[in-house]
Amino acid sequence: MPVPSWSEQELLEMMKNPDYKPLTYKELEARFEITDAAEFKAFLRLLTEMEEAGKIMRSRAQRYGLPEQMNLLRGRLQVHAKGFAFLLPEQEGHPDLYINANDLKGAMNGDIVLARITSKNHDGSRMEGEVVKIVSRAVTQIVGVFEHHESYGLVIPDDKRINKEIYVRPANFKGAVTGQKVVADIVHYPEGKAAAEGEIIEVLGHKDDPGVDILSIIRKHGLPEKFPDEVNAEAEAAPDAISEEEIVAQGRRDLRGKTIVTIDGEDAKDLDDAVNVERLPNGNYVLGVHIADVSYYVKDKSRLDEEAYNRGCSVYLVDRVIPMLPHRLSNGICSLNPKVDRLTMSCEMEFEAGTMKRVRHDVFTSVIKTTERMTYTNVRKILVDEDPEQMERYAPLVETFRTMRELALALRDSRMRRGAIDFDFEESKVIVDEEGKPVDIVKRERSIAEQIIEEFMLAANETVAEHFHWLKVPFVYRIHEDPDSEKLLTFVQFASNLGYTVRGKGNSVHPRALQDLLEQIRDTKEENVISTMMLRSMKQAKYDSQSLGHFGLAAEFYTHFTSPIRRYPDLVIHRVMREVLENGGTLPEERLEQWAVRMPDIAQQSSERERVAVDAERDTNKLKKAEFMLDKIGEEYDGIISGVTGFGMFIVLDNTVEGLVRLGEMSDDYYHFDERQMALLGERTSKVYRLGDEVRIRVGRVNMDDYNIDFEVVGMKPRSENRSGGAGQRGNGGQGGAGGFAGARKGKKRRGGGEAPAAEGGRGGAARGEGGERRSGARGDRGAGAGQVAPPFVAAGAKPGGGKRGRGGRVGVGAGDADAGVASDERDDSPMLNELGEFEQSAVQLPQPQRRGAGLASEELIGFGSDAGMPPRHERDREPVDVNRDSPDYVPAPTPKSKRGPKLDMWGLPFTTRKYANDDDEERFYGEKSQLRRERSALGHGRSGGGSRSGAAHILI
Repeated sequence: MPVPSWSEQELLEMMKNPDYKPLTYKELEARFEITDAAEFKAFLRLLTEMEEAGKIMRSRAQRYGLPEQMNLLRGRLQVHAKGFAFLLPEQEGHPDLYINANDLKGAMNGDIVLARITSKNHDGSRMEGEVVKIVSRAVTQIVGVFEHHESYGLVIPDDKRINKEIYVRPANFKGAVTGQKVVADIVHYPEGKAAAEGEIIEVLGHKDDPGVDILSIIRKHGLPEKFPDEVNAEAEAAPDAISEEEIVAQGRRDLRGKTIVTIDGEDAKDLDDAVNVERLPNGNYVLGVHIADVSYYVKDKSRLDEEAYNRGCSVYLVDRVIPMLPHRLSNGICSLNPKVDRLTMSCEMEFEAGTMKRVRHDVFTSVIKTTERMTYTNVRKILVDEDPEQMERYAPLVETFRTMRELALALRDSRMRRGAIDFDFEESKVIVDEEGKPVDIVKRERSIAEQIIEEFMLAANETVAEHFHWLKVPFVYRIHEDPDSEKLLTFVQFASNLGYTVRGKGNSVHPRALQDLLEQIRDTKEENVISTMMLRSMKQAKYDSQSLGHFGLAAEFYTHFTSPIRRYPDLVIHRVMREVLENGGTLPEERLEQWAVRMPDIAQQSSERERVAVDAERDTNKLKKAEFMLDKIGEEYDGIISGVTGFGMFIVLDNTVEGLVRLGEMSDDYYHFDERQMALLGERTSKVYRLGDEVRIRVGRVNMDDYNIDFEVVGMKPRSENRSGGAGQRGNGGQGGAGGFAGARKGKKRRGGGEAPAAEGGRGGAARGEGGERRSGARGDRGAGAGQVAPPFVAAGAKPGGGKRGRGGRVGVGAGDADAGVASDERDDSPMLNELGEFEQSAVQLPQPQRRGAGLASEELIGFGSDAGMPPRHERDREPVDVNRDSPDYVPAPTPKSKRGPKLDMWGLPFTTRKYANDDDEERFYGEKSQLRRERSALGHGRSGGGSRSGAAHILI
């Protein structure tokens, strides 16, 4: 068969041409001048494969084109726990697509799908669509709790984004019983109304057994625990030591005579970086960074290499490490253990004293023998505490460490001057016992010892990235793109509302201006809050085959070179570096092409695996922090407000545990969410809760299913204590609760009824509640013995009856006590709110007018005057509540079941709620855009992230 004149890449490039019109396969055959029969069959196979992969689409007219040419988008689904989803388009710069739960067509979280755009707003920034085709499935296994029913079983997924149970036939139980954590393979995906079907492949143990919780998270994220036998066999074949013949044959530079040390944590075993510092006679500093040459032992395309590629990185969980490479390598021949020969890749840099300008550098292969294995604690004791014992023990190295400190601080100062952003978040480590039970939470310290290593690694990463960029060889870079201008301007406005100014030009802000702000807020109560909001406004750092710069570091070139034992991108670039060095500073043409093809895939795979690792680390931290607080329910702590939303406020404690005070539990007032101020404003008391404020809280509840912790503000009565009916002004007999908003709208601020606990069910018949006293000369409300909320809350046994006329008021209708009534002396006639700051459906449904004096059924609302049928005051007069759709508590507004219901837009919000005067009003109503969009936030809701060495902001670096 002749060499094809076409390829997948050429076909895609042709279709991307603006002048391309969809063609049939015969027209494509003519376009590529295909005449050979075998070549034609191969071409048809390619078209079929590309169509099945969703890269191209075939129309009803049998014409082929790109999905976007047919009003379709290809992308990855991110499903919310409440069922709806967002499509993250592969098309660069395209806004995310909202997809209703009914339009997912069986697609699940993480699936690659094709979706059709069905509606959009006036400027195209918000779009709604539906799934047309599922290209590939991301979820093949489910981890969850098994429930055994009479003739079938169900697996309740741990991942709340999979919000439907998995059906299991009895033949596929594999011995599982109710309450056990299991792993199930999906054998049939959901289709129409049919649920997904699975078969159990592993029983992990009962959900409450020690260790099963972490094991469930490992399985949930698909983390491999064991290495395949063939991978272990390759690792075992690696030598235990290095021979002199090897060193000479490879032409490595011998650095064994230099004073080189490793500085790591006490429990670290995979030591992959070592450093040395010298001061030259001219005052300049020479910094040497030496990294374990893992690529020498992990050969390209070997089973070891394939396994490392699939894992992407090591994962650091609370109680264990899941390594990228077998311990035989990571803790053995590749680890820079003290006083033994090790092969390394070295980067040596000379910095001019004073300016810290790099005046010379060299990258080469080497062999080293480290002098000491130092820990962060010991270096800190030498440099900060000047501990006599440590200074005596490491006397020959004390001056070296002092020189390292000088250089590290000078490098940091230089980095800050150019505009790098230095986040200083508090991180913590959960200490667990042998059974995995959390016993303590300790803060991670970022001392001068950690800063030394951090600055030296940053300098080496920048130097290596620039060196190989100018050699124009395929490489993997670590990039951090400029922030989205809209998000950044939102943050600037937020900072301005708190009294801080961020300088910029047009719609752009230089990172130097952001670092200036961080310096202004240091040691203030707003520091953690503003830092978190700043981080959320930025994009997430990732790997790329193109050098696009690093915004957070204000660096033009940056890569990851320093951790090949635990990061696959570092391992790959070591391989490229040695090839380039062995070939005189370049690569053969054939290898250039091969690496150029592979690098984009390696970069994408590495970014995806890093995201999985971060999510798994965060899940285990949340799990153990929640478990740590289980036996502390009822205890009181001081905390800081770390987040304010339309459904409550997040409070972070000194030990970094974070919990939510729900708006529905803030019973002393009715609170409005002010997004601009990031505050909750009390309507009656004018009390304000804003970001950074100190709050005394009590631990209320711990939900171990979702790892969520609920706090209560000390001094506020729990909601349950306020639902016994309010104190009425005038009660006769077994009086009912407060009249509340169910009374006529004419008489505002009325209180009626008497005092009776809800448990007694109050009586409204013979014991007739009065309408209450006149206020400010207004006509009295129609008295209601019932509590103020809607009828589903009326206590069992409550008996309605006629009420007396309130003084100056109208004849009221008495009703029984309301079990869930809100105390009238605290909430007046405000309707109940849910945790989102929205009106409860039961509290705002419009009742039907009743004939004056008529008795009412126990499920009817009561008390109508001349304004009957009007919505409550808070629906008419108040500003709309901003809703955070990212919250796990968010419930989209239900679709109206009749034509009379309000019309909902693509976000589940009624068009009729408000007429917008301008775009700013509309944006204020919709609130903050979904964090589900591209997950550009590194810290979620300000919770401390996992990660090593570089702190909570490691995702930026």
